[in-house]
Amino acid sequence: MIIALPTRDGLIDDHFGHCDHYTLVTVEDNRIVFSERMDSPQGCGCKSDIAPVLADKGVKVMLAGNMGEGALNILRNVGIQVVRGCSGPIEDVLDKWLSGDLKDNQITCDHHDCDHHDEPVLTKLKPL
Repeated sequence: MIIALPTRDGLIDDHFGHCDHYTLVTVEDNRIVFSERMDSPQGCGCKSDIAPVLADKGVKVMLAGNMGEGALNILRNVGIQVVRGCSGPIEDVLDKWLSGDLKDNQITCDHHDCDHHDEPVLTKLKPL
């Protein structure tokens, strides 16, 4: 399985559509076996056509900070499961995902300067 993490300076970017790059991590038997950097296209994530590119690369899960409803729908429509509300170093976020402790906060930003980044986590998800 391939997991995408919107990244800036080794951290999950606060907003998917503005990330510097994506860290793509391949997981087998609940272990990280490969990691690569994929530069982010210019422009807002939901308008950049990044979703089909990620899907074509085999991405099944995105561990993201926050995103708007348009981006969320586009990612889901190409078969990518989205976990919102992630923050901190990408290694810590991956460890939480792999241990089944990562939760989706179910909050969708309604504008680019969203102030919901610190809302409580609501739904527990488990790795595929």
